[in-house]
Amino acid sequence: MALTIGVDVGGTKVAAGVVDDRGNILEKVRRPTPSTNPKETADTIAEVVDLLKGKFEDVTAVGLGCAGFVDETRSVVMFAPNLAWRDEPIKAIVEGLVGLPVVVENDANATAWGEARYGAGRGHDFMVLVALGTGIGGGLVIDGELYRGRFGVGAEYGHVRVVPDGRRCGCGNRGCWEQYASGNALVYEARELARVSPALAGRLLELGGGRPEGINGPQVTEAAREGDAAALECFRTIAQWTGQGLADLTAVLDPGCFVIGGGLSDAGDLLLEPVRQAFTNALTGRGHRPLPEIRIAELGSAAGIVGAADLARL
Repeated sequence: MALTIGVDVGGTKVAAGVVDDRGNILEKVRRPTPSTNPKETADTIAEVVDLLKGKFEDVTAVGLGCAGFVDETRSVVMFAPNLAWRDEPIKAIVEGLVGLPVVVENDANATAWGEARYGAGRGHDFMVLVALGTGIGGGLVIDGELYRGRFGVGAEYGHVRVVPDGRRCGCGNRGCWEQYASGNALVYEARELARVSPALAGRLLELGGGRPEGINGPQVTEAAREGDAAALECFRTIAQWTGQGLADLTAVLDPGCFVIGGGLSDAGDLLLEPVRQAFTNALTGRGHRPLPEIRIAELGSAAGIVGAADLARL
């Protein structure tokens, strides 16, 4: 049984696990990310790898899924918006610390690979991952291979601009898709609705402690599951933007399957059904072409660990 370690490196946590060749996580460990200090971040990665390696002596390699732009050699993080990495040669650094071969991949790519191999994308050679979290992460599997683009930073479709001069995005542009279809976008809609229509948003305000600023994503989902009209309106708005974006991606990519992941996917059919309807309404040539499947991700927060570990075997 071939064992590798997958590490999911985000702005707030470093999560790692030992993964077998069937995609099973045998043991996991998690540490806070010292995100403002590149050396301490690398040391934290080494710490969790060494801890797991000490329990499983037959570990052969390490895969790092990093939230940032990874170069085409899969060794340098060129830019990580939530970490202090700028042109950081993280492969060489971590290899020197842990004494194992290391492969570096974008975290959404790792998640896409995990879902394609062991999750909701199984059986599809052409799969698009759309991870609706803080923003929108993207991953693309074509003919069973992970697509990275010429310079390693492909499939960043969360930063396609859908509203000219729209909401400001952390990437430096305005009007990016992730500002209208993501977990943050859901919270934005709920808080705005609570400000302008507090009578309608009474349940949301109650959950948020009486303040629009106190409303968070899980609370909007909770209220929507209760049938709250304001929360359901927020979900319909996000679903409309998401479905439109999937239709646009279909016009370009023509995939067989979309997998919707990220924290917002925890809403399940509250999100999925209106997304499917919005997608069908927006699709070019609708009624005269095969429709891709739209599925909720299966591996949850483990997908990045599983995908990174599996990519370390390749």
